[in-house]
Amino acid sequence: MPLNPDMFTNLYKPDVLSCLADLSNDEVFTPPDLANKVLDMLPQELFRDPNTKFLDPAVKSGVFLREIAKRLIAGLADKIPNLQERCDWIFQHQLYGIAMTELTSLLSRRSLYCSKYPNSPFSISKFDNIEGNIKYHKIKHTWDKEDKNGKCIFCGIGYDNALNDIKREGMESHAYEFIHTLHPEEIFNMKFDVVVSNPPYQLDDGGNGVSATPIFQLFVEQAMKLNPRYISMIIPARWYAGGKGLTPFREMMLKNGHIKKLVDYESSKDCFDGVNIAGGICYFLWDRDSAGDCEITNVNSLGNNVSTRRLDEFPILIRSNMAISIVHKVLKYGDEAYSNHAYPRNPFGFATNFRGRTNKLQGDIEILTSKGFQYIPRNAVKKNSDIIDSYKVLIGRLVPSNGELDVDPKDGYRVITDTRIIGPKQINTETYLDIGVFKTETEAKNFDTFLKSKLPRFLLRQAISSLNVTRECFRFVPYLDFSEEWTDEKLYNRYGLTDDEIQLVEQTIKPMLNE
Repeated sequence: MPLNPDMFTNLYKPDVLSCLADLSNDEVFTPPDLANKVLDMLPQELFRDPNTKFLDPAVKSGVFLREIAKRLIAGLADKIPNLQERCDWIFQHQLYGIAMTELTSLLSRRSLYCSKYPNSPFSISKFDNIEGNIKYHKIKHTWDKEDKNGKCIFCGIGYDNALNDIKREGMESHAYEFIHTLHPEEIFNMKFDVVVSNPPYQLDDGGNGVSATPIFQLFVEQAMKLNPRYISMIIPARWYAGGKGLTPFREMMLKNGHIKKLVDYESSKDCFDGVNIAGGICYFLWDRDSAGDCEITNVNSLGNNVSTRRLDEFPILIRSNMAISIVHKVLKYGDEAYSNHAYPRNPFGFATNFRGRTNKLQGDIEILTSKGFQYIPRNAVKKNSDIIDSYKVLIGRLVPSNGELDVDPKDGYRVITDTRIIGPKQINTETYLDIGVFKTETEAKNFDTFLKSKLPRFLLRQAISSLNVTRECFRFVPYLDFSEEWTDEKLYNRYGLTDDEIQLVEQTIKPMLNE
């Protein structure tokens, strides 16, 4: 079957893979235009070299391999003039993939070879096997026999959750081949120059449907074991501040010096149309042979901002290029970090679903639950009982409005939920975060005003990269003398912010003081 030389340059519209990318939040398919933005970060001479080998270790639609093929077909035209010979060489010697499921293996082969069976006469390049260079092997989880929860030693999913997934997904175990081996180099037994992918992001870990274990970092780490020249992947941005199982990964990414480019989407919907991912999305270029500063591009509805800076300047990554100078000024002043004074999650040891009594008995104290105030005996408090008689300033432990994913930056961000002050003989469940604990009501009220001011919430926002607010997120917020009242004007003067910096804070953060 003769090939149409325009097949890979003049595509029909709409592109079926663009439509597929909008289908679901469960597995985020990559739109072709986004795949090409990722590929644009790579040195383009790679696509003019017939020896460059590419691997996508988490193939879903096959869009990366297809778009790489288009670039190679154009780039190798002078070296291999015959189109059929060129395609045979590219498909059989340069492009490789590991499919996530049997279904995606068929889909991706159809995208790349124009036939889900590359040994058929309909394949653009005919192979002598049914897989071509896109492999799919059904892999089983390996359970840790010494773990009482029976977790997989590779991905961390629990035994019970895996069984539920098998029943729900029609025998799909989510045991992805690339990360369920100690030796990923043995899957193809060859050396790759480029590893590029949009891997799966997380697995449900049984937390009542609202908790999940991240796995995207496992794909990045496995790719590094292959020691290619370049790695480029699309992953959630929540790793910037660590979080569940991500602290070692964050430290490695910030310190290794090989991340040369990072494109940051504060809102995932600016990256994937219609997809909400708390904390946003990023993609990066890892360069094995070069280390140094990183070019960071912030992308949002206000435009793009580009800056070259060190990734490891702070223990976490401050995503906003424009916020760096403000953080520098606050830290240089020398105030103690407020994170040293906020309390950790669940300070009194009562879970969110805890309920007290509705009737008060002698000696009881009040406990604020999601149902309002109820009563418990004072001696039931086994943690932090020394602050029962203090004033406590509370906020919700989640960023409001599902992480403010739908907020237009021009409207400003709230960052925290409503504050609430509870007094002596009052405590709270895990529903709330105890941010401020004070001996006097005046100090509590002054801190409440401080927390509702714009600059503290702006600084807080620089350390939040998911739905959750923790005390560690207050690492850039200063601890001040709250016997006096603080306003944004006093804070701006204290830290010497310029007019441009003040404008950035004012535009970024929504007012709360008059609510």
